[in-house]
Amino acid sequence: MKLVKPTKKYEKSWHEALAEFRAEKRKGFWNLEKEPTNLEDYIKLTKDNKIGKSLPKDWGPSTTFWLIDKDQFVGHTNIRHKLNDYLAKIGGNIGYYIRPSARNKGYGTKILELALIKAKKLELQKVLITCNESNIASQKIIEKNKGKFQDKVLGEGEPKLRYWIEL
Repeated sequence: MKLVKPTKKYEKSWHEALAEFRAEKRKGFWNLEKEPTNLEDYIKLTKDNKIGKSLPKDWGPSTTFWLIDKDQFVGHTNIRHKLNDYLAKIGGNIGYYIRPSARNKGYGTKILELALIKAKKLELQKVLITCNESNIASQKIIEKNKGKFQDKVLGEGEPKLRYWIEL
């Protein structure tokens, strides 16, 4: 397993994952206003986001990686380089999403483990990771990666749990 920057090499499995996210009726690409359909446009957007261009509301510069296993897109992670007010309360430094067909197989724990290594290379010393209070799987993933619970905050809809991880 490895983290890679978005690339056309895995386009077929990326589109398959998009179909899974769509069928689930959940927003799988949370840094976008709408679901991506054109991979080249999406890759350009991730490059722009890295340098602080074309950012969604309440966002900051971020780096996107894909989790690849056996030449298949499994999920993606987004590492926000710094926290603004919104990210410090709700979004955190790292978000990740695993395609539905790959869940409950250890990929969530692995994507966060690898994202923490990338965050350290971005010279972050500690990261904030949040999840919905009802997302028990994400809570376990964060705790397996040495997340220390800080508090619960009210935000958009469901309360968010906030965890810190020292790098």
